Amino acid sequence: MIAGAAIHPVIFVIIYSVLLFFTQLEFYRLVEKAGSSPRKITGLAMGVLFFLVCFGMVNYLLPAKSYLLFIPALIIIFLFEVFSEKNAILQNSAVTFTGFIYVAIPFSLLNFIVYPGYPVTAEFNPVILTGMLFIIWIYDTTAYLSGTAFGKHKINRRVSPNKSWEGVIGGTIAALLMGILNSLIFRQYEIINWLIISFLSIIFGTLGDLFESGIKRRLKVKDSGTILPGHGGLLDRLDSLLFVIPVVYVWLTLSGNI
Repeated sequence: MIAGAAIHPVIFVIIYSVLLFFTQLEFYRLVEKAGSSPRKITGLAMGVLFFLVCFGMVNYLLPAKSYLLFIPALIIIFLFEVFSEKNAILQNSAVTFTGFIYVAIPFSLLNFIVYPGYPVTAEFNPVILTGMLFIIWIYDTTAYLSGTAFGKHKINRRVSPNKSWEGVIGGTIAALLMGILNSLIFRQYEIINWLIISFLSIIFGTLGDLFESGIKRRLKVKDSGTILPGHGGLLDRLDSLLFVIPVVYVWLTLSGNI
């Protein structure tokens, strides 16, 4: 992920489109265990294509509003269900659409974060993405370690019985320190910007983790996949990032940083 964020835009588009594909696939396999029948091929194809279209836009390879083509394309998902012989038309359409929103849209927004000068310039600048990954990873790691060592007060036993407020506090301290360190490493953004990104990552990273934990809890599964031995699936590792990316993108846009 660091290689994709920091080396070259071609490596970025390859690595993150692959991550998108397998993360969205894991989500569809999860909901299949609940009895739903998402249009996996359609949803995955649209997810990867949306990412590639956004990449083409920020590199001036496609017109600025090419993403609008996906509005009628998404309607096709519902039409597929209408003419299928399966039951639960609305449910199947909804979970296909949810996989697109939950996974593909956040990944696609990364294109605008690593090209912060768009539409004025097409300069690849992975600073925000790299720093955001550092913050999320140090938060998750420290929250796990401090929660394991000191966790007594659970956040929500029904959703995630192992997550504690002590873990959140430990992770918060580490994430804020990482934000300060980012301001020293990546000097083009001021410390206040990194602290705000840290706060957003703490809040929405925790919510993203709880959201995915809640899904697994209801489906009675431990991990979303087995692609990472000892860690579970990609969705297990990226659940925080999927919630953090959209809110960080919105803040960067409204604050004029991109």
